[in-house]
Amino acid sequence: MKTLLIALNPKAGAVSAAERVAELERLLRAAGRRVVIEPDLGKLADRARELHQAGELEGVVSAGGDGTAAAVVNLLPPEVPIAIFPLGTENLLGRWLGQQATPAAVRDTLLGGRLLRLDAAQANGRLFLLMLGAGFDAAVVQRMHQRRRGHIRRWHYSRPILETLHLYRFPELRVTCSLVAADAAIDHGAARAPAKESSLEFQARWVFAFNLPCYAGGLPLALEADGADGALDLTTFERGSIWHGLRYLATVILKRHHRLAEHATYRVTRLRIEADELVPYQVDGDPGGVLPVDVEVLPHRLALLAPPGAP
Repeated sequence: MKTLLIALNPKAGAVSAAERVAELERLLRAAGRRVVIEPDLGKLADRARELHQAGELEGVVSAGGDGTAAAVVNLLPPEVPIAIFPLGTENLLGRWLGQQATPAAVRDTLLGGRLLRLDAAQANGRLFLLMLGAGFDAAVVQRMHQRRRGHIRRWHYSRPILETLHLYRFPELRVTCSLVAADAAIDHGAARAPAKESSLEFQARWVFAFNLPCYAGGLPLALEADGADGALDLTTFERGSIWHGLRYLATVILKRHHRLAEHATYRVTRLRIEADELVPYQVDGDPGGVLPVDVEVLPHRLALLAPPGAP
């Protein structure tokens, strides 16, 4: 009998996840599965490695938010299937997969779901699944996690956002990237076959790199991002100030930001972001560090389980 490991983040989301994970364990044992719940990611990595080498690991459940999923992926071999039990604040990956946050739904995914091979990306050696942001949004994330105490609700971000609006100075970010298409700009109506790469250097005040079309609050910054195309959708805005930020936010909500002259989107396989000041970056909603950061796509690095009825 193979084993299913459940990586439980007890701090994920707004309420305790322990009861729902215990119910998932009961349902899986009733279906004849051996289950181990592990809240310590270090111990999880060791146990997963041992079971995988022995051919006894069926898969791993990431029970938490997007940060938990990214942490789990960083610890596991690429071949190990991962299911998402979305118990965090945003749950962007679970929402994209169509995974309901109930023990019965996760059980169904584990027992009869579809295996997806998707790209991941690497930022200074750390894997991420959804996106990377450098600048203002990363400064908000950094402030949020500096004062985090236990479970997070969305309103907890209000104070970090207001503080960052007051203190952040929107320094210039220098970007160097390798473009997929020779003509540089993305054409979402064109075929996604790989083309000869070319290089581009430019400056911006807001920089985002998307593997999947997921961002906090459901903001449609990069709706065409494709997690299986071997590229990231690099989205940038040139000007930096509170006023420009509010203007950009309005156009994003209305899905009209692509009409702005100071906005650009590129398909890239790697990029480097630098600044002359200490500017933070975030990956999948968690602090990543400070610039510079080197980012690279890892094609088909992820093995994710999607619900049986997922398109």
